[in-house]
Amino acid sequence: SQPIIQGIPLGQARSSEIHHESVEFPFNCSNLVNYPSVFEPKESSTNGTCPDYFRWIHQDLKQWKSTGITEDMIERGKPSADFRLVIVNGTAYVERYRMSYQTRDVFTIWGILQLLRLYPGKVPDLDLLFICGDDTVIKKRNYRGRYAALAPPVFHYCGEKAALDIVFPDWTFWGWGEVNIKPWEETLRAIKKGNERIKWEKREPYAYWKGNPLVSRDRRLSFMKCNLSAKHDWNVRLYKQDWGQEIQGGFKHSKLEDQCTHRSMVPMQHFWPIRRKNRCKHLKFAVEWGNNHPHMAEAIGKAGSKFIEEALTMRNVYDYMFHLLNEYSKLLKFKPTIPPNAQKLCSETTEQGLWKEFMVQSMVKSPSDKPPCALPPPFEPQAIQASLDAKENKTRQTKTWETEYWKKLKH
Repeated sequence: SQPIIQGIPLGQARSSEIHHESVEFPFNCSNLVNYPSVFEPKESSTNGTCPDYFRWIHQDLKQWKSTGITEDMIERGKPSADFRLVIVNGTAYVERYRMSYQTRDVFTIWGILQLLRLYPGKVPDLDLLFICGDDTVIKKRNYRGRYAALAPPVFHYCGEKAALDIVFPDWTFWGWGEVNIKPWEETLRAIKKGNERIKWEKREPYAYWKGNPLVSRDRRLSFMKCNLSAKHDWNVRLYKQDWGQEIQGGFKHSKLEDQCTHRSMVPMQHFWPIRRKNRCKHLKFAVEWGNNHPHMAEAIGKAGSKFIEEALTMRNVYDYMFHLLNEYSKLLKFKPTIPPNAQKLCSETTEQGLWKEFMVQSMVKSPSDKPPCALPPPFEPQAIQASLDAKENKTRQTKTWETEYWKKLKH
């Protein structure tokens, strides 16, 4: 029988989540597809140095640099993982431990399969664990001192200062079928086009957010209190995204490219820090600052858009994946082998409907004619501290501006 990757039956999810039917994705592993098994770029081709954020790969793997990664560490991380992915001789195998939410695992694995197609034969043998949830799972506080060598390496979509989760590109780069978010290349083109519809000075002068407030409830529900009301106008317009209604209505009001009608507040470079305490006041000031400094705010918005368009291309996403997996494989203290219960995975899918459409759109059609970009060296410790200090100085500057702003309003 054909190996199967299956999404979670959402009836088992929390009642606040959208309910969908279980979706199964058979992968046809026939040998009839004559796809190159060796990566052969043009001899004279170069791809330059990777963007600076690739340096964080070294930082994310730093925990295991001195000890390496053992089979025991992998075994210890299984309770935290949704699946185990093993690559041997350019072929991927998956061992599933539990269902992930919706089809996150499906499209994560799909993305890795496309990496194997982009650089055939170049991705080294490896053995890794992956968690598809929203919250980090490997907390630093549990692996300090003599326990540091016990930390299991687990890949995840997100990380934080207090966690050791190894950050990996989000599944939505290959599409999020349940909410009709298309693969990244098409989504990026649509956002760029939507961004050009309304000039900055003609946009609504408010901070804008649209999403599901029931996810990360503590933060988002308190955030919703900053919305326009009979008592307050914090210069914020927040909209609850009803995904059930959107599904029934054909996703007419949830297209990302249609949301470029408000001004984004990202001072200095790419973001404006909003503190949790008194966040409504902080939001109001951020919008006031942007409206009073339209050219500076617009320049920051353009810089953010430029970063997304140039630094977050799919080529860079794949190169980030390649270097992360390559550096990770160097840490393995054992030779990866195919787990007894693992299933072989291939890129040829016979699934019908929207999921197949997204897979076809995001499929790598042929090997790259260039090698991956060159991975830059790790950050020096002083460089990381300098970056943190710079962020703190910017945050302190916004606090000073805000204090002055509220003082003037009192007089």
